[in-house]
Amino acid sequence: MSDLLKLAATDEDDLAVISAHLQDAVMLVGDMRYAPADKSMIFVLGRFDWRGALDQKQKNTYARLQTALQFDRVEAVQSLNIRKEAKMAVLSLLSIGFEPTKAPSGYITLVFSGGGAIRLDVECIEGRLADLGPQWETTARPWHEEIEATDGDG
Repeated sequence: MSDLLKLAATDEDDLAVISAHLQDAVMLVGDMRYAPADKSMIFVLGRFDWRGALDQKQKNTYARLQTALQFDRVEAVQSLNIRKEAKMAVLSLLSIGFEPTKAPSGYITLVFSGGGAIRLDVECIEGRLADLGPQWETTARPWHEEIEATDGDG
């Protein structure tokens, strides 16, 4: 079993680390919640265990872990090409980035395959990732040309 991750983000570098760990995470549209009164946005995702996949000798069994991602100090949330009423629709996360506005404020943007995006207007970067524990095996490994080129397989 992979070690459970707990990460915090308070700047762009920290956010880049969280983004790398969540690349190719999948989630249902219904597994995200914005709580305006608490100024928080929470996502529950199935994180692909990239660290385990890159460390493993046999490349035919991989793992996903249930993971929570929370951002605090969220002033507003906008979405693009995401049907909020389609609660069972699956989203595949590509990246998370930050665009500063008036420091330390800015926009955290989660980019999904198929052209979807969620933009959080934040007072500052204040995020947390925590694996929740449930892990399951998968034989499907997300494919990226950049990763394949560095694996030494071709």
